[in-house]
Formats: sequence, C-alpha cells, structure tokens
Amino acid sequence: MFDEFTAATLTKSGWFPGRAVDVDRWAGLLQDEGIELHAAAVAFLREFGGLVVDESGPGISRAREPFILDPAACDGEGDRFLEWSEELGRRIVPVGELDQGRFLLGLDETSELYLVETFVATFGRMPAGLERLVRGVMPAAPGTAFGP
Repeated sequence: MFDEFTAATLTKSGWFPGRAVDVDRWAGLLQDEGIELHAAAVAFLREFGGLVVDESGPGISRAREPFILDPAACDGEGDRFLEWSEELGRRIVPVGELDQGRFLLGLDETSELYLVETFVATFGRMPAGLERLVRGVMPAAPGTAFGP
C-alpha cells in the first residue's frame, strides 16, 4: 500500500496492516460540533487514528513535519471544517493536526486528505495522500493533479 519509507515511518508510530481502533469516541466528539463521520473517515480513523508521527527533516518539496492523526486535536474547529466543506462541495471531516497545530488535517468522502487553515490544500487521495504527507510533499490547491 505504501512505499518503504512511508511504511517504516508509520510502523515506527504504531501502525500495522489490518490495524483497527474504535472510532466511537471521535464520532461523539465530532457530532457535538455538527460533523458526522462518513464511511471514508471511519475507515481512515480505524486504521490510522491515534497515530503520532514525530518525524521531521527535509522532504521532497517541503519539510517533513510531525503530525497527529486524532480528531480531538481539532476540537473547537468544527465550524472551519463545515465552512470549507460547503465551499468545496465536499464533506471534510477533521482527522488530525500537522506541525503542532499550525495546520489541521481533514478527509473527505472520497478519501482525499486535506491541509486546512485559512486556506485549503490537498495531499491527494489515500493512500497516496498519506504518503505525500509523510514524505514531505507540498500539498496542492484542490482540483490540482499531482505529477508522477
């Protein structure tokens, strides 16, 4: 599913193929902010939820930065996700934070992974989106295709 570097980085953070964690606590937290988990977010969080990737250094087109895959890290930011969801015509669900909260991470119903701030950018659809996040690839404007 992932290249060797990404798999090693995620494995070091506690991921393994077939990993499954309970997402009920996050579903309740997000419901309190008016956000419903869609099937893609449930699948993503079951496999990757709770991971803390504490890696940094040079990346491909941006620095590799630590990130947390935990919707609780986005607590209080539901309105931001709802507004961007409406703007883009997608249901973007909070899934974590990047660079110690400087940016938020979201996932839409097509499994596209987003960087969310006062702007939105995409790392692309899973599994490539997570690979780009781990490897330090600059996210692109929504609707922009990534090169090879």
